[in-house]
Amino acid sequence: MTVIDDARLIPIRRKVEAGERLSFDDGVTLYRTSDILSVGYLANLVRERMHGDATYFNVNRHINPTDVCVASCRLCAFGKRVRDPKAYTMSLDEVWHRAGEGWSEAVTEFHIVGGLHPELTLDWYCEMLRGLKQRFPQVHLKAFTMVEIAYLARRGGISIRETLERLRDAGMDSMPGGGAEIFNERVRRIICDHKIDGNEWLETARTAHQLGLRSNCTMLYGHIENDEDRADHLVKLRALQDETHGFVTFIPLAFHPDNTALQHISKTTGFADIKNIAVARLMLDNIPHIKAYWVMMTPRIAQIALRFGADDLDGTIVEERIYHDAGATTEQGLRRAELLQLIRKAGRRPVERDTLYRPVERSEATFTVLV
Repeated sequence: MTVIDDARLIPIRRKVEAGERLSFDDGVTLYRTSDILSVGYLANLVRERMHGDATYFNVNRHINPTDVCVASCRLCAFGKRVRDPKAYTMSLDEVWHRAGEGWSEAVTEFHIVGGLHPELTLDWYCEMLRGLKQRFPQVHLKAFTMVEIAYLARRGGISIRETLERLRDAGMDSMPGGGAEIFNERVRRIICDHKIDGNEWLETARTAHQLGLRSNCTMLYGHIENDEDRADHLVKLRALQDETHGFVTFIPLAFHPDNTALQHISKTTGFADIKNIAVARLMLDNIPHIKAYWVMMTPRIAQIALRFGADDLDGTIVEERIYHDAGATTEQGLRRAELLQLIRKAGRRPVERDTLYRPVERSEATFTVLV
């Protein structure tokens, strides 16, 4: 048994070892301690209790159809106004072509998010999904944040439920879970006041889960939020998961300040990145997977996170725009062999998965999803 240097963690250790749920106050304590090795030890206990030495990854492709966005979030370096000469919007043919550029028989997922475009309609996005399904029938379409869904519903004058039903019927298989940022309204008013509020994000996720759509969930940290804000965010996600069981993976997202209105804020440290992984694993006892998103925290830190609670490294990605526009200096994509090496060098066992964490058996250029 490891030695706990911070006495405040001893009651938390007892709860973790007994499999008891941690409280909001426990979450705040975990964020406030500097005893990262003890927090990591406890998170690893939970991680190995749930997943053993398995670490998951997939072969996926990111597609961002447009960076035009009506919101002016201070945290964002991706969104641009319609008249910005650097803005882009793909045609449907361009989306389908771009998907094909990064596609091979190995790809199991397209991850699709973009800006809140003032002219692209729900019908346009449905046609985009249908076209992708026709061209790549085996590929899972993980598409649209809760923010995008709510925006399309508002623009179309229809309900969130109807919007989700139409997208689902057009081919949307699940949702990536972005746009949650931090649920605290004081923080949201400063960093993303043009987006839906925290309760609307949770209600959109609730509706998606009720319709049988699974999703991920996220938290953006390292800007102006405090320890209580982060603990509150995790507790609210956990409460919704108790109700719907619809969240598959939680992804802590490090704020990248470059090229944003908040660029005076320092970048997150490796210490903070590791701690957010570990605290999430300890607090979110009902969400199966914790992802170390290598694009944001670098492959090296993500590799270390596999010993601090994370059991997933995301995927090959191929091209990522949103966080690279905000100053990310990581590669745009990793090869499957590089992901395998990262996992094995961390002493973990790589497991290739599809979006819903079914194991993928691969032979040459083909794959089989084991249902």
